[in-house]
Amino acid sequence: MAVSSDIVATWRRPRQVMRKLLSMGRREDRALAILIAACLLIFVAQWPRLSREAFMAPEGAAPLDARLAITFFAMMMVWPILAYALAAVTHILARIAGGRGTWYSARLALFWSLLATSPAWLLHGLVAGFIGPGPAEQVVGALLLLGFLAIWGISLREAEREPEAQVPA
Repeated sequence: MAVSSDIVATWRRPRQVMRKLLSMGRREDRALAILIAACLLIFVAQWPRLSREAFMAPEGAAPLDARLAITFFAMMMVWPILAYALAAVTHILARIAGGRGTWYSARLALFWSLLATSPAWLLHGLVAGFIGPGPAEQVVGALLLLGFLAIWGISLREAEREPEAQVPA
């Protein structure tokens, strides 16, 4: 199934999609590609907001290209490191709570959740850019956060199941 189809399916059946991803076997290159794609889409989602901020900024403030460069660096260099660290922390916490997954499965759950919620990130960026700060942006942001946490929680729970149960025999 295509990645876009899996993203849509994740919003309806996150457990089944995560199970499918885990059954593909351990592929660090796939996990990293998912993370980089998610970070790139989230970076693109920031463009309307950054454009609005640059336009509304007083004279002498950072221009749009500087804002884009800083955001690009943050999204493509800093966020991946933080994502790996967050996945490690959640795996440790899951182990304490009785989880039986692997480091890889915890990373995949987080990385896939970021990619699966990228359409909501894009919507949030459009609202922030075209409507600006206010109730609409807050509602979309809250729905984004709720969707991400729900998908990540369900995916992590699936990822922390018994490793033998994840891979079909």
